[in-house]
Parts: sequence; C-alpha cells; structure tokens
Amino acid sequence: MEIVLAHGASGNAASMAPYVDGLRGRGLVARAIDLPVGKAERAIGAYRAQAPGLDRLVIGGHSYGGRVASLLAAEDAPQALVLLSYPLHRPGGTDWQARVAHWPAIACPVLLLSGEADPFARIGWLREAVGLLPQHTLITYPGVRHGLKPVLDDALVRIEDFVRGL
Repeated sequence: MEIVLAHGASGNAASMAPYVDGLRGRGLVARAIDLPVGKAERAIGAYRAQAPGLDRLVIGGHSYGGRVASLLAAEDAPQALVLLSYPLHRPGGTDWQARVAHWPAIACPVLLLSGEADPFARIGWLREAVGLLPQHTLITYPGVRHGLKPVLDDALVRIEDFVRGL
C-alpha cells in the first residue's frame, strides 16, 4: 500500500522528506507531492491528479496538505487518511467548525497526530472535532507545537502501525 503525503502551506514536497524517508526506512512505500498554495478547496484537483488509484492509497499531509487531503477524502474515499498537525483554525481564531464541516463525509479510517500546544489546533476543540469522523484515532503530544519533528520517531511508528493495521 502506498502513502502519499502533501506539504504545509510554507513547504513543498521536499519538506516532507523526513516523513517519506522515515516511512521508507520502515519498509513502506511513500512519496510526497507538491500542491499549489492558496485556498485548500482549489488544490483538491491537483492532489487527485497526483494520486491515481485513490481507493488503494493512504493519503494525507502536514497542515494545509492534510486539509486538502481531507477535503479529497470527503469526495472520493482513499484507503485511509493521515493528518499531521491539522490546521483546525488560524492562530488566535475561534472559527474551527468550518474547517471540519466535511469530516462526517470521510468514510475511511483516519489517523490524526497533533501537538497539544499547536496554535493552529486548540486541543480541546480538536478533541471535540474528531467526534465528527466515523473512524478515527487521535494521538497528541504534550508541549509540541505546529509540526511533529520533535516527536518524528514516534509519529512514524504510529503511522506505520496504522497503515499495517489496515
């Protein structure tokens, strides 16, 4: 099973190398894709074009890339979805419901990994939001902000276990 990951708004496919290389080192097939940055809804087509055979793929990404992947998963079900530091709201923002309105339509299993100090995802709201997902596993990391590099090894183990358990 192949894992396709997309980058955050300030990154590119190369910025996903720690995840892709780490997953490959664990014997998994993984690659990163580039997305146009802007409104997430406008990038769904670009993600879809780079992920043929969606129903046989695990898709996901970091922040913006995960949001685009989740929007795609709500339209066309992949094998599974991996969300790394999902951007639930803007830092300081309170309008988080709009960014998860599509979650009830995601039929595949979802793994969410998030820092408990992430300014893009207040942990209480994130814990409430995951209840919208029919199948989810939420892993949080105390003290970790936006980005999982401080806990990369554990995140890779969690992703590997999730994918192998499908």
